[in-house]
Amino acid sequence: MEHRINPDVKIGHIHLTVSNIERSLKFYRDILGFEITTSFGDSAVFLSAGGYHHHIGLNTWHGEDATPPPDGHTGMYHFGILYPSRKELARILRRLYELNHPIAGASDHGVSESIYLTDPDGNGVELYCDRLLEDWPIDEEGHLQMVTKHLDILSLLSELDNEE
Repeated sequence: MEHRINPDVKIGHIHLTVSNIERSLKFYRDILGFEITTSFGDSAVFLSAGGYHHHIGLNTWHGEDATPPPDGHTGMYHFGILYPSRKELARILRRLYELNHPIAGASDHGVSESIYLTDPDGNGVELYCDRLLEDWPIDEEGHLQMVTKHLDILSLLSELDNEE
């Protein structure tokens, strides 16, 4: 019999080896807005949204200034940070523009809208919000039809039109 994971299982956190804690904090804390929950000396720090024990762990246990793996090797492609609404995704996009922070890409996947960044150590970070399940593209046979289309940035930012 095939084992299937419980559908209520969620991915809870990611723990990254970084080359410099302070540089990584400038990205995850100062730009994205995660809050520090705890740290272990000057070699590890844990951050969260909303008071969870941690969503992101950062460490320099392999040494300060450790080098990232070269392009073309296996490893993490990116990890995703799921925003609760399209409006919240628009808010972080506006913040990135205000800070003139580089964006690696932006896509509409049919099921979600995504903004792609690279952290200071070269890790891919996807900021995204899901569409409602009933709006997901399903074909006649009932199969999900994910796509990669250009994200309509202006439409996304229009979520903020009524804000000051």
